[in-house]
Amino acid sequence: MIALGGALVVLLVVGLIELAGSSTTPPPASSRLTLAQMRARLAGSPQPLAELHAQAGQLISGGTAELHARLSSLRGHPVVINKWASWCEPCRAEFAAFQRASLSQGRQVAFIGIDSGDSSRADALAFLRSFPVSYPSYYDKSGRLGAAVTDSTFTPVTVFYDSRGAQFIHQGPYLSQAKLEEDVRRYALDA
Repeated sequence: MIALGGALVVLLVVGLIELAGSSTTPPPASSRLTLAQMRARLAGSPQPLAELHAQAGQLISGGTAELHARLSSLRGHPVVINKWASWCEPCRAEFAAFQRASLSQGRQVAFIGIDSGDSSRADALAFLRSFPVSYPSYYDKSGRLGAAVTDSTFTPVTVFYDSRGAQFIHQGPYLSQAKLEEDVRRYALDA
């Protein structure tokens, strides 16, 4: 019994070390797109989605009222909200999946970020510059907005809304574009 418990601890530690190690290495510069390239690929999106794309990579101010106003403007469109922080290694690990999924599905699904609990706006902006996404993130230094939207104080958390407003919350990182897109289809598009 002790050997089994020890083996589980070792597997957990190795997994966490590999997760942390993989997240700090961004993809090669040749595989990353610029904000201009992302906007060009998403050109022609419906107006509420195009407004998000126009704010690609931005860290915008605003609290609960501003986010609810944005969600009201997106009524009838599926929405994916990703709560992240620049210091959060699992968040950093999943950003590649969000970058690619928001490009492949950004003409029909609204993506929004919440930078929750980052004590430094400069750190968050530096991270977004190093790994841009095709949508804006709300800056949430206190973490209150992120906790209110995701019903969790942890990061990362992803909230899916279908076109009728039904919600599904996923706790933890998405380490592959395929798994994220599967859940976008399941909880936002096909729901």
